[in-house]
Amino acid sequence: MCGVLGAFLRKGLPNQDVRIRSALRALQHRGPDDSGAESFPYLDGCLILGHTRLSIIDLSDAGHQPFHSADGRYVIIYNGEIYNYRELRSELTSLGYVFRTESDTEVLLTAWTAWGRDCLCRLIGMFSFAVLDRQEVALTCVRDAFGIKPLFYTEEDGNFIFSSEIRALTALKLHKAEVNWQRSYDYLVHGEYDNSEETFFADVKQLPSGHFMTLDLTEGAAPVLSKWWAPQITERIDLSPGEAAERIRECFLNSVRLHLRSDVALGVALSGGIDSSAVACAMRYVDPQMPINTFSFVARGSPVDEERWVDIVNQKIQAKAHKLVIAPGELVRDIDDLIHAQGEPFGSMSIYAQYRVNQLASSSGVRVTLDGQGADEILGGYTGFPGERAHSLLDERRLGAALSFIGSWAKWPGRSKASGLRALLAELSTGSVHELMRWAAGMNRVPSWVIQDTVDEMNIAHRVGRFRSGSSASGRRMVAQMANMLTKHGLPALLRHGDRNSMRFSVESRVPFLSVELVELMLSMPENYLVSARGETKHIFREAMRGIVPDEVLFRKDKIGFEPPEKEWILSIAGKVREWLSEDVSIPFIHRDVLLTQFDEVVAGRRPFTWQVWRWINFYRWRACLTV
Repeated sequence: MCGVLGAFLRKGLPNQDVRIRSALRALQHRGPDDSGAESFPYLDGCLILGHTRLSIIDLSDAGHQPFHSADGRYVIIYNGEIYNYRELRSELTSLGYVFRTESDTEVLLTAWTAWGRDCLCRLIGMFSFAVLDRQEVALTCVRDAFGIKPLFYTEEDGNFIFSSEIRALTALKLHKAEVNWQRSYDYLVHGEYDNSEETFFADVKQLPSGHFMTLDLTEGAAPVLSKWWAPQITERIDLSPGEAAERIRECFLNSVRLHLRSDVALGVALSGGIDSSAVACAMRYVDPQMPINTFSFVARGSPVDEERWVDIVNQKIQAKAHKLVIAPGELVRDIDDLIHAQGEPFGSMSIYAQYRVNQLASSSGVRVTLDGQGADEILGGYTGFPGERAHSLLDERRLGAALSFIGSWAKWPGRSKASGLRALLAELSTGSVHELMRWAAGMNRVPSWVIQDTVDEMNIAHRVGRFRSGSSASGRRMVAQMANMLTKHGLPALLRHGDRNSMRFSVESRVPFLSVELVELMLSMPENYLVSARGETKHIFREAMRGIVPDEVLFRKDKIGFEPPEKEWILSIAGKVREWLSEDVSIPFIHRDVLLTQFDEVVAGRRPFTWQVWRWINFYRWRACLTV
């Protein structure tokens, strides 16, 4: 895992060498083992490529980057891992290519040399990289299918700049990065972020997942974006439930097997839920002898504590367990570093628990962890998509089945028939009816702590876009929503959290659920395989993991998600929080006195506690502490 940066400069930069060194330092936590930068002059400008390295595969100096092809035509800077690099290397060797190193970087560049962009569909891994073609005088930037690894870019006064993190990018900008107030409003009012190319900085974008971007270095044209992968939701009907479970089991185990390739110590982030437990148990299944370290946050004495389930898995796989208990006051100590590590505001304090778990892994000498991220989006997780699943049944004119599903779904803990019917009505409603429902739920009201006149003057849109599956998704509404969550609303934010939190401590976080083969297989499943007629989420995956994951964990019904006791933490430091919210921070559309009054009401118990409180805290600290 590494950090990349690059700039095509037509006008140059004041103190250019100093700025490049500063940008590399900003990425040092992503790659503390090595760094390098090279300059390539072209016509009236020059291209700079820089890299910081975290050595995971081939720890020798041979993996230094920028990395040049043997014939000198191509130069690459690369962040990520190609897990099937051994198989690709063997195939390329049979084609006559000769390798000088044992690194996956050389395999990736050789694959690009041999197959060009067609190599992307052959890669199993997570990556963002840039390849310079010195013959065609063109630069191509690529991001993996799911956006596991980040890549930000900006265009400014004829210059093109990109990097793994925004703070490295801003070190090379001529002008200060300005706040994107639309994104800020979407976050503060709706909790929306990381659902488009836009970032919290007005002139900085992120390359979308499953895309590549080409820049002609001779013509000065704008970069051209192209899509190389997108999820498909076509249903396959050739597999019985038993056959599907066996195919999923085989595919998942193979993904875990590939994700274990490493020349350094590795472990697993274990929450106690089905997803991370499946990863941990699969590790033991595919390698009965390997030492396994697990890292878990436990909230002893809290209703959200998962320690019991963590212990069951640790005993099953005979792991060396590392447990983390967090005192509320520790958040005060760490909050600024956490926000700085994330780079942009984020949704909840579960991200702090994740931050500390990665810190624990790093301090324990583990440089690679496997994680269960992405499972909910491909297995039919979360609450089971009751509105979308019932809509699919209605598409098939199965009204009785739809109502029966809602009734069965409602019998599970934390659900009700009323909430299931509301989800279905929200799914079916359009136009003014949908807006009326949102208004009734308080979702479209402008909060009293927002100055509406200022919002209007700033041309900020009050509403956020809503995903709606079209007629092409008839009968596949649930899977269409899952595909949307993979690429737009949901997973991109979670992957950003995981990348920044792990890289803050120079730990590589791997996500074996997010292999293209496994994702495409799961999205092709009949919907009743994913969520059963009786409302069981992850139905076919639970069947696939029988005998690997302990039954107590596999078929538990009370999974609460990876959540810390957020309310208790914040209320225990209410005085400090009020101090933060009272700071003289410029947020033009916020009525601070009203916000403070509402916070006081939350503390006093006169107003319900919601995640909104964390968004206030996070955004104020981000504006106060983050140098942009």
